[in-house]
Order: sequence, then structure tokens, then C-alpha cells
Amino acid sequence: MLTRSARPTRRLPRAAGTVAATLLALSACSSSSGSDTAAASADGSSSPRLSGTVTVFAAASLEESFTALGEKFEKTHPGTEVAFNFAGSDSLAASITGGAPADVFAAASPKTMAIVTDARDNATAPVVFARNRLAIATLPGNPDKITSLEDLTRSGLKVVLCDKSVPCGAATQKALDAAGLKLTPVSYEQDVKGALTKVELKEADAAVVYKTDVHAAGAKVEGVDFPESADAVNDYPIALLKDAPNTEAAKAFIDLVRSAEGRQALSEAGFLQP
Repeated sequence: MLTRSARPTRRLPRAAGTVAATLLALSACSSSSGSDTAAASADGSSSPRLSGTVTVFAAASLEESFTALGEKFEKTHPGTEVAFNFAGSDSLAASITGGAPADVFAAASPKTMAIVTDARDNATAPVVFARNRLAIATLPGNPDKITSLEDLTRSGLKVVLCDKSVPCGAATQKALDAAGLKLTPVSYEQDVKGALTKVELKEADAAVVYKTDVHAAGAKVEGVDFPESADAVNDYPIALLKDAPNTEAAKAFIDLVRSAEGRQALSEAGFLQP
């Protein structure tokens, strides 16, 4: 199982099945020695054989889509493994600036990414690869008839929010400010998955999360859109970390995320295009 907390990463299992031809074109042929033997790609260029583990620190809301892309990457590049650490972006940024070894950082906001890029120039220039907007997650069937952000302020309703220090919490506060509302939740959670889980376990009546998380939860929750979410759309940047232990494989993973197949996987998960 993959972790959503800032604990050490754990490796993904090998993926089975056939990968699309576009991904196969990214793989490289080489000798068993793992040297930089070049192989022709679909467009006539060449690339070195990739191997080893790619360690990716990624925002909790990316868990489903990045896990799928990691499995595709492993299948396309035999001899590689992608290890993920999914958690709140602020926790991940603190771990990276504290010296945690990682190759790639994918954050849920430019502000959080800046914690890393501003700290001793710890990363290459980040690139926005996706966007995400908020939605309200309610109990299945929406028994409390929640139809707006204002409905969350009703007396007796148990609402959970992300902590204001993490991107989903900052975005929620921006939406509340846009609506001129004040909301006191029953708890603040350290990442968006934590907020969603409270609703899934029926420990809360509603939570403000990302649309992608509502999508991933399926029948466990019901999603409610609200117009103020348009004022709080989050850009998701990704960057290669300086002194990455596996630079070439890390670059290839970032290329996959930004490729047509990567965009498709993110779109299917509910992300908006950058």
C-alpha cells in the first residue's frame, strides 16, 4: 500500500499488461550492464537506458493518477521502480528542505513549491502540469441537502476542512472569502485525503476537497459543485530536485507526466489542463 503521510516512501509493485505505443517509444534498449547505451526512439532521437528507483514526493490529491503513471513508467522502462511519498504539500516541502532524498516534487500550489525552490535553490524551474478546483464532498445521497458553500455554515452540520497551511485549505479559505462566509469546522486535516476520509467514514457530514478526490471516492461520497471554486483554482507545478539521486529517470518521469498520455490520465482523474 502507498503512504499518504510524510513517512519513508515505499515501492510500487510491478505493473502488468500492455502499455500504449506512445509510452513504449520512451523506453530504451541497452546492454545488461546498465551503461549509457543509446537506443533509437520513435522520433529518431536516442536516449540512455534507465534503471534504478525514482523517488517522487507528490501532493496527496495526485495519488490515484500518479500511481497509475508510475506503473506505466515501470513497465515502459524495465529495471526501474517509482517510489512515492504522498502527503500534504507543506509536509513534503519541509521534508525536502530538511534533506530527505527525492528526485521529483509535485506540489498542489506554486506557493508550496516555492518553499523548495527558494531554499538554497533546491530544484530546477518548476512547470505547471495540471490544475484542480474544489468541490464539497457529502455523505452518499446528500441527506443534508447541501447545494452551496453557504449551506456548510448551517448549525449542527459537521464539516471538515483542510488545514489552512496546505494548498486545499488555503484554496478553501480563498473561496470562503470570495463568498463572504465564515466557517468553523469540527476539525482541520493535514491533507485532502484526511478530510475526505472523515466523510467516507461518516465522521463528518461534509468536507471541502478537490473535485479529483470526489471522483476517486466513487460511490463513497457525493460531490457538490459551487461557483466560488472558480476563485480558488490551484495550479500544480512539478520540478526536478537538485542533486536528485536518479536524474535521468526523474526527467523521464516528468516527461511522462507532461506527455499526451500523462495529460489524459490526469484529465480522467478530474484535473484541469494547465
